[in-house]
Amino acid sequence: MTWKMIPENLKKLLIKQKYYPVGKHSAVKLCHWLKEALKNGRFCYKQKFYGIKTHRCLQMSPAVVWCDLRCLHCWRPSESMLDPSSYRTEDLDDPETIVLGSIEAQRKAIGSYKGLVEEGRIDKKLFEEAMNPNQVAISLIGEPTLYPYLDELVHEYKKRSFSTFVVTNGCHPEYLEHMEHYPTNLYISILSTNQEQFRQIQNPYDDPGKVWQRFLRSIELMSELRETSVNTVFRITLIKGINDNDLDGLKRLIELGQPKFVEVKAYMPVGLSQNRLGRDYAPSHQEVKDFALKLSEVVSYDYKDEVEASRVVLLVG
Repeated sequence: MTWKMIPENLKKLLIKQKYYPVGKHSAVKLCHWLKEALKNGRFCYKQKFYGIKTHRCLQMSPAVVWCDLRCLHCWRPSESMLDPSSYRTEDLDDPETIVLGSIEAQRKAIGSYKGLVEEGRIDKKLFEEAMNPNQVAISLIGEPTLYPYLDELVHEYKKRSFSTFVVTNGCHPEYLEHMEHYPTNLYISILSTNQEQFRQIQNPYDDPGKVWQRFLRSIELMSELRETSVNTVFRITLIKGINDNDLDGLKRLIELGQPKFVEVKAYMPVGLSQNRLGRDYAPSHQEVKDFALKLSEVVSYDYKDEVEASRVVLLVG
């Protein structure tokens, strides 16, 4: 056990939830869809949309218990997340240490399925491929752009021929301003279309007005990446009856950021989000698709694909 920067009560919670420690402040956890791919041959929607291999995806965070926001929909223990001001920057693990540690942790986690391979319940070839991940989702928990060397972290993964997915809440536009090593996919999570909604749904630690302006700056910077190699993605999470009725507001954000892709995805009542919301707030796949098609008309993006099991629709602009 390491996690020297994490309080003991949070260490116990994370271990109980099957997070694997990496260094002082990072973590790995096996994705639900990775386990589904190994056991049942079912794959994450990103495999269909972007061509990744679900069973070879490493899901990690370099800031496991720190986030700027305490979002209603988050399945993580957002009430227990630490104020980002407590994330010490003077003695953080270097990017190479995190990359090597995350690969080791992933192999340790997947190694627990070796018995199922021996029993013939998991394909041996898939298992061996999973033990050698070739893409990373830097999105697991916490806000990855709090890590000041995220650009170098992406570079270290890319040096090892990884596809790289970075998912950010947009609260740290300085990451986008100084980015040199583009991830394969760069996501910004969209839940709100105005400052008041942002305060209610995403509940920032800092002043909502200031954080909202930083978020808008990140959206604006996304447009400057339009002609680069990075796939820019807006992930819009719909919460039924809360943020599913402002097409004009979403149009303004999309026109500002000009992402290459827009994912419209349902809030799913899983994890600790069930204590804050629950099933009544989870739209059906058909409701998500109906909303996505209306949005596509408003912003002139084309319907591209959908995955019903994940309640997600992909638009391309």
